[in-house]
Amino acid sequence: MLGRIFTVGGYTLLSRLTGFARDIMLAAILGAGPVADAFFVALRLPNHFRAIFAEGAFNAAFVPAYAHLHSGNEKSAKLFADRIFTLLFSAQIVLLVVAWLFMPQVIAVLAPGFSEDPVRGELAVALTRITFPYLLLITLVTLYGGMLNVMHRFASAAAAPIFLNLSMMATLALAGLFPGAGYAAAWGVLIAGFLEFFLLAGDAARQGILPRFAPLRLDEDVRAFFRALGPATVGSMGTQVALFADTIIATFLPAGALSALYYADRLNQLPIGVIGIAIGTVLLPEMLRRLTSGDHAGAIASQRRAFDFTLLFSVPFVAAFLTVPDVIMRAMFARGAFSKADAAAAAATLAAYAIGLIPFVLIRSAVATFYARKDTATPVKAALTGVAVNVALKIALVGSLAQVGLALATAVGAWVNLLLVIGFAVRAGYLELDGTLARSSAKFALAGILLGAALWFAARFAAAQFAQLSAFRDEAALLLLIVVGAIVYGGSILLLFGRGWLRSLVRT
Repeated sequence: MLGRIFTVGGYTLLSRLTGFARDIMLAAILGAGPVADAFFVALRLPNHFRAIFAEGAFNAAFVPAYAHLHSGNEKSAKLFADRIFTLLFSAQIVLLVVAWLFMPQVIAVLAPGFSEDPVRGELAVALTRITFPYLLLITLVTLYGGMLNVMHRFASAAAAPIFLNLSMMATLALAGLFPGAGYAAAWGVLIAGFLEFFLLAGDAARQGILPRFAPLRLDEDVRAFFRALGPATVGSMGTQVALFADTIIATFLPAGALSALYYADRLNQLPIGVIGIAIGTVLLPEMLRRLTSGDHAGAIASQRRAFDFTLLFSVPFVAAFLTVPDVIMRAMFARGAFSKADAAAAAATLAAYAIGLIPFVLIRSAVATFYARKDTATPVKAALTGVAVNVALKIALVGSLAQVGLALATAVGAWVNLLLVIGFAVRAGYLELDGTLARSSAKFALAGILLGAALWFAARFAAAQFAQLSAFRDEAALLLLIVVGAIVYGGSILLLFGRGWLRSLVRT
């Protein structure tokens, strides 16, 4: 399992690193003004729909069903995949045509604050018409990726997002050929969709599993898929409703609020993608395999190891985002059209997101125990409760804290979601909360506190020592923080857990 985690995590890390390069270009060229806000709405809308209908809900319903069929009868699995492909493609075409035709009305509903700013509103409509077909392409990419993951082929699906970053950087570099930089970025999104589609379709074709159009028939396998898809979609929709609320509310805030949310979320997504999603992606097929063979104890043990991996790699991000977000934001993005004031706003937003980073990265592994048992309904109860808390807090906090309040509400909602999922899993006997788990959690918390203190003092030292530098002051400070953080955190883990624990973790 560890090797597959590193495969997915490695490609995801490369995707995030190229994503940072892309965001540095976006910040320098678009800044945090009206054009940037319009583009981020155009980018968020297809991504929200993708998260609702593709990655979260679809994978939860499709992967267990396809894995079960594939292990018993490959012909039945292929027919099932063909019918799901046909349904997905047809539904996405209808959604694309309706959205494209009624895009002004869509933007008026989902970004109502833009109605008071015709420049941002009209630009958002134009850019979203360019980016929205990305949803169709990425939905098919998700289907192919799920099929390949069942065959324990994770590389191409993990590497696909790299194309989005490279494509957008290429079009931004050629922005002079487009009506504006916002248009260049939007066309980069659409081009990336085609590149990702061809990568995954090619891999699926080489494995002999590329689905084709098939006559639609609601047989028992397809009906079972929809029975699982319904609750999973509600659960995914709940999370996306909260994110939609961010977009809607932020359009009423002064220009730059959407950009602050975007750049803070981009950094927050680094551990979520590299750690949480990578481990969750590998864990689901692993638990399916163990449960199918009757190894329930092994499934629980796999999930516990996934929790340890997740906390080991995510605690440093929590410590850094809470204690030195300003240094990180200035070093990453404060150049060109993105000012230090913009970086300060994004840093405060990042610190608020970081409060919920642990549940963000753990939730994918936590719900895997339900999805592996084809129970997509139970996680919905937790997700919807978390969303209700999230949205209520957004409304309460946005007036006094602006976009920071939106991020803080998201963090609190994430904790509610995770704690409820864990509670349901313990009650069902899918997870055991024992002394070992409590002790390891306490040790991780202590390691994080020690790291946070070291980073805080190192940041003050760097500010004094590098004050005379005329350039690259923040970059030098960030490099020092990385070195200090690696030494302190590595030493803390060795002292608290010992080498034996690390060796046992690596061998799993």
